[in-house]
Amino acid sequence: MAEHGAFTAAAERISEAWPPGAAAAAYARNGVPVFPCAPGGKHPITTRGFHDATTNPKQVTAWWQQHPRANIGIPTGQASGVVVVDVDVHGPADGPQAFARAQRAGLVSGWELLAHSPSGGLHAYFPADPDTEQRSWQAARAGIDFRGEGGYIIAPPSRRTVNGTEAFYRIRSINTGPAGVVDSGRLRDFLDPRPTMPRRPTRVPGQSPEADVERLAAWVAQRAEGERNRGVFWAACRLAENGLAPSEALDVLAAAGGQAGLSEREVTRTVRSAYRTVHTPTTNTTPTGDVQREGPGPEYVPHRSPSKTGQVPVYRGLS
Repeated sequence: MAEHGAFTAAAERISEAWPPGAAAAAYARNGVPVFPCAPGGKHPITTRGFHDATTNPKQVTAWWQQHPRANIGIPTGQASGVVVVDVDVHGPADGPQAFARAQRAGLVSGWELLAHSPSGGLHAYFPADPDTEQRSWQAARAGIDFRGEGGYIIAPPSRRTVNGTEAFYRIRSINTGPAGVVDSGRLRDFLDPRPTMPRRPTRVPGQSPEADVERLAAWVAQRAEGERNRGVFWAACRLAENGLAPSEALDVLAAAGGQAGLSEREVTRTVRSAYRTVHTPTTNTTPTGDVQREGPGPEYVPHRSPSKTGQVPVYRGLS
């Protein structure tokens, strides 16, 4: 059998017959931090949620003595040594089909453990990449979430009540072959490709630069769920690098984002993130000079200096 990480090594010894407190203690003894979640649910009981996770045996015992039926929460990422691809079966998206496509593409083949969730979904556990921070993300259109840094998962043998019936988080399979890290960035781009800008017809002589801004806003307004934040981020980067003031960008994109279904708060946060990215390239650059992805947006690639006149020239993808 392949050598497993601390989480899988503990999980394969735990039985569904174990009380939740005993299972939580077993994870903690193996070096996997835990925290209690609502009995039959997924919400943390502690004040700071997964930030309270610990391997301290006294604290773990105290928690489960106070809440004997509490489910077991585990922070994903470097803290626990595992990240999880969460395959959903609810809503219009077909998570299992998307996961199968990713399997055929060789993007999710190195899992250590597969577990069924009580709702019928699937959790694929992978070793966390020790050299790269893997942030959590959601690919809503594909029906798949990624639980990495900043996230958590409910671990076996926790249980939930679904449609009046109690069901376990149940281990389906443990990999007997080699396990490996998942490239979460490639997986996200495969499941939820970055939006592409339409090509713009040749500019009509005498057409004002504002026409480009209007076209950009119209494109943002047409973004579907799953690509709305990334579209706003991309558009805001274009406006920022061409010298448009942040307040004017907010005026342009707030209405467009609202038409796409985003709240004013979401648009404001995303536009601010884009402007920080554009105006602080020295802190977010790769060796090639490309600015790395920040927040909810797509990867920002600078390609033109801001206009000295303050006017907005043509945007790449619109020219």
